[in-house]
Amino acid sequence: MSQTLTKESATQNVTLWRNMTADTREREYSPSSCIGGNYQPYMDAYRARSVQARSSTESRGATWHELRYGDQAAQRLDLCVPDLSSLDGKPLPALLVFIHGGYWQALSAADSLFAAGGCIEHGHAFAAIDYTLAPDASVAQIVDECRSALACLARHATAFGFDAQRIVVAGSSAGAHLAAMLAWPGWRVPQPQIAVSAAVLVSGIYELEPLVGTSINTALGLDADVARTQSPALLPLAGFPPTLVAWGNNETHEFKRQSRDFSLDLARVGASAETLEIPQRNHFDVILDLATPGTALGDRTLSLLEAAAR
Repeated sequence: MSQTLTKESATQNVTLWRNMTADTREREYSPSSCIGGNYQPYMDAYRARSVQARSSTESRGATWHELRYGDQAAQRLDLCVPDLSSLDGKPLPALLVFIHGGYWQALSAADSLFAAGGCIEHGHAFAAIDYTLAPDASVAQIVDECRSALACLARHATAFGFDAQRIVVAGSSAGAHLAAMLAWPGWRVPQPQIAVSAAVLVSGIYELEPLVGTSINTALGLDADVARTQSPALLPLAGFPPTLVAWGNNETHEFKRQSRDFSLDLARVGASAETLEIPQRNHFDVILDLATPGTALGDRTLSLLEAAAR
């Protein structure tokens, strides 16, 4: 359901994170606390659906490419482009770029291809970004890697058959944080060829400082100062593209609050920001609806791609 938010509704009945006990903050920033702790079946579903999506898109005539955007093993991405033989003078496809979650320390692009089917079915291209996982890379380094991946896609757009001026970025959990850092217009000033038309941010975290002092930070090594510099919510947001901020109804109060507050931050500077709480979904399965027709998240994502393609 879409929601109209006020600052009061965003924070009502939610304890500010600075006032939480260490145990409460640990629980609030552990998404699996809402599902009994076992998230492995969802990880398995990501991989299984990704394999299925790769097969189904190839049967539709789509072509998969592997692009490298750096020298490190994980600095690569998977790109899927629809059959271009029937374009007949029509514009090149828009591109959905997806960034996986895993608290910057788990999962991969191979687990993140499940939205390709819906994209190809509707004539859009799809890409999933791999990045070096923590602790082998800091959050700041991961942000830089994802930006390099997006720049790589923009450079190769014409060669591979999609429009670099029609890119929608999407991400789940930590991937939503990374997608927000790509959508943030401040970093693109030296690279005007990169155009992010819209963002789809699902179950994200937009202020990182609450993680300092939790077990999540063991691999990340954030301190308060670095956490603030890597927090989209604390950046000047003017010029941010149209954004869908979504989450499942079965998530912790803090993940919901962060999403609501970030949407309000965007609205405050005049950005177009829509919120979507999705019934009967949790932090892990909500993203499986991305680009899936007939679902709330899928239909909204596809509409943003259609708008970008016009």
